[in-house]
Amino acid sequence: MASTTRTVMPLPRPRFFATAHRVNLIVLLSGTLSACDGGLLSPAGPVGTAERVILLDSLAIMLAIVVPTIVCTLTFAWWYRASNRRAVYAPLWAYSGRLELLVWSIPALVILFLGGIAWIGSHDLDPAKPLPTHREPLEVQVVALDWKWLFIYPDQHIASVNVLVAPAGTPVHFRLTSASVMNVFFVPQLGSEIYAMNGMVTELNLQADRTGTFHGLAANINGDGFADMYFEVRTVSTPEFSDWIRATQAEGPLLDDAGYRLLLRQSSHIEPYTYRFVSPHLFEAVASQQLPPGDGPLLSQAGSGVRLLKEY
Repeated sequence: MASTTRTVMPLPRPRFFATAHRVNLIVLLSGTLSACDGGLLSPAGPVGTAERVILLDSLAIMLAIVVPTIVCTLTFAWWYRASNRRAVYAPLWAYSGRLELLVWSIPALVILFLGGIAWIGSHDLDPAKPLPTHREPLEVQVVALDWKWLFIYPDQHIASVNVLVAPAGTPVHFRLTSASVMNVFFVPQLGSEIYAMNGMVTELNLQADRTGTFHGLAANINGDGFADMYFEVRTVSTPEFSDWIRATQAEGPLLDDAGYRLLLRQSSHIEPYTYRFVSPHLFEAVASQQLPPGDGPLLSQAGSGVRLLKEY
């Protein structure tokens, strides 16, 4: 009789272990983000602090229903398992007034509390509402361009591109418009984002409580240079701000109608720079469309030719 050799194939690795390894890897990578700073949960001003309170309060209210629901689901699955002889099977059960009251009252309270927080926060954090302070606010006019930010200081008659300098502890009153497509002005650590639209003016009040450099960005997709349309907010002491004003007024180009038309050309990766003088009422001319708007983003390519389309 001929002998046969039996080949023993290795058993496939259970899929559970592969999934567990992936979960562990995700947990470990998430832990590396625990020291990240500079976002919504590390505010540097009163508006950002109030918004963080709203976020955390809303999370706590939602967890009040999410956590009990998860616990009840796991408890019911464990109690009514097939091997539990003590679990009572009641096929004729249909209605319980107490249970209905419990089931509907908790979601109703959650909606009531969340609605109350949203209602109060919407009024207290109205972007156009002045911040409660004894200091005179700094006036700044903002123009969103393709793909850069123009900051005009009307009282000081100067301007800057892609950098906003302000004294710490002083509220800043922004008036915003867009010279091109709709955009969104956002400094996460300082608070509320707000839209900037061509032919319109919106208002925003923010304040930084400490000195530092904060990241600002465009939060609305607006064409090829969107990813690079960011700016710096540098908050300094009052004497340092006065020194910066004097230094800016001493050197740099002029921002008149001709300079603005040159600035209007599409460009990205622009290093911050300043203008030593700005023509009066330039912002109003942009907002009222007395000066021409920008070309808008490059939206499509048709065949071998490239078409430049305007977004309305």
